[in-house]
Amino acid sequence: MTTVYVNWGQSYVKLTWNPSLEPPQPENITSVHGMCFYEETLLLVNIKNRGWNFPGGHIELNETPIECVKREVLEEACVEGDCEYLGYVEVNHSENPAWSSDSPYPLIGYQAFFRMKVTAIHPFDANYESSHRKFIHPHEASTLNEDWHEVYEGILQSALY
Repeated sequence: MTTVYVNWGQSYVKLTWNPSLEPPQPENITSVHGMCFYEETLLLVNIKNRGWNFPGGHIELNETPIECVKREVLEEACVEGDCEYLGYVEVNHSENPAWSSDSPYPLIGYQAFFRMKVTAIHPFDANYESSHRKFIHPHEASTLNEDWHEVYEGILQSALY
């Protein structure tokens, strides 16, 4: 497990990467994300107001986490593939003075991460919240993502096996 503290806007949040065989209960997952690989490259998308990042998003009604990650990757990056669960990031607001019970996020929530082997690349259309996609050498991710930290590095290392 790897833990870091980050500032998300006005929020001070504790993030802990937990490579795990068992995902959290779906109702406790606040978002899902894909570490998507095509041959020896890693996929990143340029998300509006967030910069280069991994595709992902929020689970919709009656959607499983794996269905969600596949949908989000298709929407944001226009690729499809086979997924396997990697683990989760615990997002803990216990030490966050900006958090309240009125927050849209729970005091402790989870971001589930999946590894996707890309099997189909479609023309990129930028119809959703991403403006670009790129396939990079995995170790370039830390130079493109402005918020890179030890938790992201742990997720990447888990995805690379």
